[in-house]
Amino acid sequence: MKLDIDAFRKQEHKSITLLGMSGVGKTVLAALLRKHNWFHYSGDYRIGTRYLDEPILDNIKQQAMQIPFLRDLLRTDSIYIANNITVDNLQPVSSFLGKLGNPELGGLPLDEFKHRQALHHAAEIAAMRDVPAFIKKAQVIYGYKHFINDAGGSVCELDDRETLDILAEHTIFIYIKAAEKDEQELIRRAEQDPKPLYYREAFLDEQLAIYTKERNIEYVAQIDPDDFVRWVFPKLFKARLPRYQSIADEYGYTIKTRDLWQVRNEQDFLELIESAIKG
Repeated sequence: MKLDIDAFRKQEHKSITLLGMSGVGKTVLAALLRKHNWFHYSGDYRIGTRYLDEPILDNIKQQAMQIPFLRDLLRTDSIYIANNITVDNLQPVSSFLGKLGNPELGGLPLDEFKHRQALHHAAEIAAMRDVPAFIKKAQVIYGYKHFINDAGGSVCELDDRETLDILAEHTIFIYIKAAEKDEQELIRRAEQDPKPLYYREAFLDEQLAIYTKERNIEYVAQIDPDDFVRWVFPKLFKARLPRYQSIADEYGYTIKTRDLWQVRNEQDFLELIESAIKG
């Protein structure tokens, strides 16, 4: 939602949706605000515990069934497998999403990779559409005064107008924009520790064609999963920037990483938002 400073200050219950690439400080900020009566809604946590819980468990069980000792225990119900997803540990979600490429290096075939990408896309839409209900729960059930939606980095790629409209109706979009120096640091971190990512299918197809041609690769199974992630991340990063900015321009406001990283308490954060509203 768009509003002026007076309207923002008068809001008894403030609700914010944070936008930006992984690593810009969304979750760190949300964790800080939890200490100041803000409910921390993690989109990725909701995805993993509600909308992808069964596929994640099925994937883990499938891996476990390849080990004879565990297979026998599972088939006789002697053991059970459960997710241990927390706001601070989203590894099961990441592991399910997986990486594209050589199965011997932990990669997934293209069809399976796209299937999981599609499941994640639908789950992220559902998780973001749950925000209004959780704003109410945060106040009525848990007694929190304010609400922070720690959205995943791929929210800008949902291409779902209705979901954005729902979020804009109930929250203020705040896009955390990385300065050029910070962009390079985020890219460097991604190259050091390549993690599973969500890609729009059109983007994936386009970049995969370029990558395989550059590397003289004939089949997806020949791709080194980590090498592809390292290669594609800077391109994904640049492709997402105008999408974030477009959402912020239409629905909300933009703040800079260097300013966010100076925030030490709730008052600092509120002043930063007021500065963004003022323009």
